[in-house]
Amino acid sequence: MDLSERKLKILQAIISDFIRTAEPVGSRTISKNYDLGISPATIRNEMSDLEELGYLTHPHTSSGRVPSEKAYRLYVNEMMSKRELTEAEKDAIATSLYNNVSELENMVQRAAHILSEITNLTSFALTPRKDEDKLKYINLLQVDDHTVVLMLVSESGKVSNTAVRLDAPASEETLRILAKTMTYSYRGKTLSEALTLDIIKNFKADAGAMAMFEKNIVPSFVKTLEEMLNVNLYMDGLTNIFSLPEYNDLDRAKMFLEMVSKKEDLTRTLINRENGVIITIGNENQDEYMQDCSLITATYHVDGKLLGKIGVIGPTRMRYDEVTSVVEYLTDNISKAFMIAEGDDDGKD
Repeated sequence: MDLSERKLKILQAIISDFIRTAEPVGSRTISKNYDLGISPATIRNEMSDLEELGYLTHPHTSSGRVPSEKAYRLYVNEMMSKRELTEAEKDAIATSLYNNVSELENMVQRAAHILSEITNLTSFALTPRKDEDKLKYINLLQVDDHTVVLMLVSESGKVSNTAVRLDAPASEETLRILAKTMTYSYRGKTLSEALTLDIIKNFKADAGAMAMFEKNIVPSFVKTLEEMLNVNLYMDGLTNIFSLPEYNDLDRAKMFLEMVSKKEDLTRTLINRENGVIITIGNENQDEYMQDCSLITATYHVDGKLLGKIGVIGPTRMRYDEVTSVVEYLTDNISKAFMIAEGDDDGKD
């Protein structure tokens, strides 16, 4: 059911008020603080409808309503306006990023610190390790007419196997040639280097084989590379949660800290997320331990290389417009900042 314009305005007002105050919102609050031109009674009726539709919930201890995860998703997708950073905010971020930075890892950690300070949330950054693994061998093993196993072996001995479904059958000879060509093209390349290369451009084969390769094998190859990346997880602002009403309950705060302390699980979750700016809210997070939180991530690049992610994790009640604006600005400027840092180093020689 599509919401009427009036319901949308009321819902947006409730979300905005709740994000700002963390207090359940009543009809009189909306009538008083938002010029909607309708009576508290009408607002109350509309709020009851929104609750029945799953956009609001009704805490037992209050007569007001709070937004549901469904409401936050609608807000992020259709209501949220991108909050433009002020020039002062941009200058402060740029100055902090560019100041005395000579290594990418230090810069990205600084970006996470800035993100935590501005949003008052727990931030994180994934950075590639300096001793990054290199590819040694790639194979394509036929299981049946429409299934092959993509095998990647690194120089350290790490092996990753991924089952790939093919739209059309491929002969063993075609798979052998593709695997041999892939091995020739990528042997000795680091995982992040392989991710930045034009995979399709490196291969020449018949049209049918190329179509199958591009549509079925390449996405699995890229995904497997990302999963094999050796990365460091850096976190900042862990104690920020204690200033949030959601974590006044010490048991809930303890659960949050235990969740982010499981760095191996969190790292795997972050690596497996899609690229770009991604927002997952509550139960949209596949990991059960994160279904009480919202997670915002963004990828950053240097010299065209996709190198890692930065973002925040916190309660579903967060300033999504502010967080996404800051995250986008930071990731856009990491590459520029690193180029400046490299230029400064060159100038010292």
